[in-house]
Amino acid sequence: VPPPRAARTQMTCQAQACGISHDRVDDVLRLVGLTDVASKKAGGFSLGMSQRLGLAGALLGDPETLILDEPVNGLDPEGIRWVRTFLKNLAAEGRTVFVSSHMLSEMALTADNLVVIGRGKLVADTTVEEFTSSRGGSSTRLRVGDHDHMAQALKQENITFTMDRDNVGREVFVVTGVSTDDVGKVAYSYGIPVLQLEEHHVTVAAAFFQLTTDDDEKQRTDAQRRQN
Repeated sequence: VPPPRAARTQMTCQAQACGISHDRVDDVLRLVGLTDVASKKAGGFSLGMSQRLGLAGALLGDPETLILDEPVNGLDPEGIRWVRTFLKNLAAEGRTVFVSSHMLSEMALTADNLVVIGRGKLVADTTVEEFTSSRGGSSTRLRVGDHDHMAQALKQENITFTMDRDNVGREVFVVTGVSTDDVGKVAYSYGIPVLQLEEHHVTVAAAFFQLTTDDDEKQRTDAQRRQN
């Protein structure tokens, strides 16, 4: 957008070029919250306001499908929340909103479905929940003072576990497939004081890196086999 051009003028130019009614200009400016600054020069807009103006242009034709590339890049937390809510509302209207982004934590809060591409190939096409579940889902992390007693208690209850360390090097039990409540009840019934008990969820970012790392390793293995 030319910096001296007002937001409404820019939208009007785009509408004329696409054969869209001028009435639609005010509609999209209202949708993105720019009505009060529609007569101001785009060059004086903040990054968040510029993103809203871009969204207004994308919505001029009232599209059924919206494709956005990094729509929250560089925005402050309030701007990110606004874009997230706005996109969810558009999807709730029945539109398809496709967002390309490297901000995986934000996509976990925004998206219903994920498409993961690695090395130019489709790696995953699934829901957010299924994506994280397939890479480990959730687990219970437990820290106690008597590790031997706790290990015996879990084995006695036929609960499988592994050992890990927290960020300060203390040993913790990691239990999957059993709820945090049930693990706590086992410790209580065996008289074992619990120092820490929490449910741990695999993040979209962690699942993504695990998936792409596994895919890279598979490709290296396949390449070595072909060489041999």
